[in-house]
Amino acid sequence: MGYVTAVPHPRSEAAGSARAGRLSLAVALLAGALGAAVALLASRQQWAEGTATVAGGAFPLSAKGSDVTGVPAALAIVGLAALVAVFAVRRAGRVVVAALLALSGAGTVAAALIGASDGSALDEKAAEASGDTTASVAALSHTAWPYVAVVGGVLLLLAGLLALRYGRRWPAMSGRYERGGTPQPRRKAPAVDPDRPEDLWKALDRGEDPTGA
Repeated sequence: MGYVTAVPHPRSEAAGSARAGRLSLAVALLAGALGAAVALLASRQQWAEGTATVAGGAFPLSAKGSDVTGVPAALAIVGLAALVAVFAVRRAGRVVVAALLALSGAGTVAAALIGASDGSALDEKAAEASGDTTASVAALSHTAWPYVAVVGGVLLLLAGLLALRYGRRWPAMSGRYERGGTPQPRRKAPAVDPDRPEDLWKALDRGEDPTGA
């Protein structure tokens, strides 16, 4: 007894591919924009705190994410720009920009994880406050904001990976092309009737020679 193998209809495959493209596009846009915003927000928050001995007393110190490292904020901006640029390029250019987006996310994650345990920024502030270059911060503690920046980097990385995987199905910012990538035919200008003054004025407005000379 033979078995008949069902072959997917080409239209169903095309419809499934289009749905996957639209879904991946929506997720990438949301993840990329949200990831950049989260990383930028986290970089402006307090990452570490401690005390320094000044004039025999404890002087409280704190450091924002931008004081600890400027990498997450910078890469968030780069990632956001790459997310927009994905739609302005095609083929190999889109792959390169998508890779840049993914690398921006990975770099944000790495920098935020390193900054989560870094106390050098507070040591510098302790040295400035005490006037002793060898001074260091005491009672050092860290907040959860570096890990919030990590989440932002993961979202940027996800957007980049989606762009690498499905970017070829996404539309590009070009009014001359349709979804299929073929140039749209130019509309022919309507014929000008020399006996109709309104046609002559319309032709002049379009920058055409109504006399046909």
